[in-house]
Amino acid sequence: MSYRFLYIFITFALCFGNAKADRPDFQGLENQLSQYIKTKDARIGVAVIINNRDTIQFNGTREFPMMSVFKFPLSLAVVQWIDKQGKTLDESAKIESDLMRVDTYSPMFKNYGKDIKNLSFKELIYWALVHSDNNACDILLDQIGGTSAVDSILRELQVDESITIGATEAQMDENRYLIYLNRSTPLGMASLFNRFDKELRHQSESFQEIAMLLDQCKTGTDRLPAPLENKAVIGHKTGTGFISPEGRLTALNDCGCVKLPDGSRYAIAIFIADSAYNIEESSAIIATISEMVYKMITAR
Repeated sequence: MSYRFLYIFITFALCFGNAKADRPDFQGLENQLSQYIKTKDARIGVAVIINNRDTIQFNGTREFPMMSVFKFPLSLAVVQWIDKQGKTLDESAKIESDLMRVDTYSPMFKNYGKDIKNLSFKELIYWALVHSDNNACDILLDQIGGTSAVDSILRELQVDESITIGATEAQMDENRYLIYLNRSTPLGMASLFNRFDKELRHQSESFQEIAMLLDQCKTGTDRLPAPLENKAVIGHKTGTGFISPEGRLTALNDCGCVKLPDGSRYAIAIFIADSAYNIEESSAIIATISEMVYKMITAR
């Protein structure tokens, strides 16, 4: 009996040891990230969740302004509202003329002009997620009752309370410092992308549409996706702030989910705030972190 027990113990130990050896050194990655980030004159937060199992982070529980990253949780709230109302994404949303602003970032406005009266919810979410359109964002907010309604729906979806939406794009354009009302922690956003990939995107055809649109994101190609071209599929959402009176970039973000050819997946959120670097240099920081994470996760 004792020999049998010893055999089982040795077999288990060998299997466990081999499995552990086959897994990347996530503690080493966390240390590597820490050393790199500490050399930068910016406040940087990173969180990565690998295969719904391992989590690494640096400043993962600190709050950062989301900027246009908030259009991802907003889209989840819109789709949840549509599904509960028994509507579909193909139904039209009425567009009030004052919601089509000229003085904001809006590829949709350039495409349709100011006099458009309605668009489908699918089109509005497309413009908000793929092109990060501010007018599309505020029209969606208006359709479901504003920021307080969005926050309520997010809580209904059991989205972590570290993700908060308190201002529209129009309000932030009027008072730039309202960006801090739309905030998240890196861990909160990485967890949301992880849960979306694992669970929420399968909830309905409307949620699946969001997954397809995230994969088509046209902004921030020099951030998270830069080192992943032809290596992985990434669905992501970016956010970009403004230069403060002190000459610092208030925010630059990229968050999403990466799908590797071997079936592995990881959610990643990178937030940069109060950066001494310009947009291109700050984007390069995100790309470098993205490459470090990719290389460690794919190391065998």
